[in-house]
Amino acid sequence: MLKEYLSITKPGIIVGNLISVLAGYFLAAKSEPVTLSLLLFTMLGVALVIASGCVINNIFDRDIDFKMSRTQNRTMVQGGIKVDHAFLYALVMLLAGTGLLYKMANPLSAVMVLLGYVFYVFFYTMWYKRTSVYGTLVGSVSGAIPPLVGYLAVTNYISFEAVLLFSLFCLWQMPHSYAIAMFRMQDYEEAGIPVLPVVKGIQRARQHMMAYVVAFSLVAFGLYTFGHTGYEYLAVAALSCFAWSKVTFRSMDESNYIQWSKSVFKTSLLVVMAFSSVLGLELIPLSVL
Repeated sequence: MLKEYLSITKPGIIVGNLISVLAGYFLAAKSEPVTLSLLLFTMLGVALVIASGCVINNIFDRDIDFKMSRTQNRTMVQGGIKVDHAFLYALVMLLAGTGLLYKMANPLSAVMVLLGYVFYVFFYTMWYKRTSVYGTLVGSVSGAIPPLVGYLAVTNYISFEAVLLFSLFCLWQMPHSYAIAMFRMQDYEEAGIPVLPVVKGIQRARQHMMAYVVAFSLVAFGLYTFGHTGYEYLAVAALSCFAWSKVTFRSMDESNYIQWSKSVFKTSLLVVMAFSSVLGLELIPLSVL
């Protein structure tokens, strides 16, 4: 039973978002004093709120998960956990996560994580995901909140640097999510989810993905120009953006779109890990290295 309760929190999604929390925290730590306890409490608070959102997603998506071969064996679909028990589970984690951020970080970070929760649960899961091709764009807003919360937990104010960070992760979400939608297009078609590759076709999706990768690269360099990043960040950003652009701008057609989209997806994961890692490494004094 414990394993089932853990599975509906989608641990993989939690880990992925915590990596982006580190990016925001490390970026803010370049200009503000930080403590290890603040980092741990921030990550725990964000993890609990994300887990709560994922549980609500599992509850609400039972009907479409049943139609998709990839998700039809999920615990909520099979009735392994009662809906009212799952809802209470989600509520407790939401209250615990926001309360932890409010008390151990600051009220602004708690408000921001709640805003991300609203976008994910209400606007994305319950509305746009099922009805509009713009669902991915709405979801990208909630996906860009964790790094912003990591930043605000340290600074307690929204700066231009924070806006760039938020924009960077919003833009990152788009080609990353479209790539998933492309190599799982059959599942989305069967569930009736109007993602861009299904509605407009793979070539239109590819055009959007290329545009988003270019925009991501511009904002990444803008973060160096207007933020507190160093030459190490610039080098990693240049290499990462070049690699992602190279993969995304490759030719693609009906014969290789699955392989192409998986390459874009895998590269996007390497990009976000590279950005988060270099921001942390820049905090280490050169004398230690």
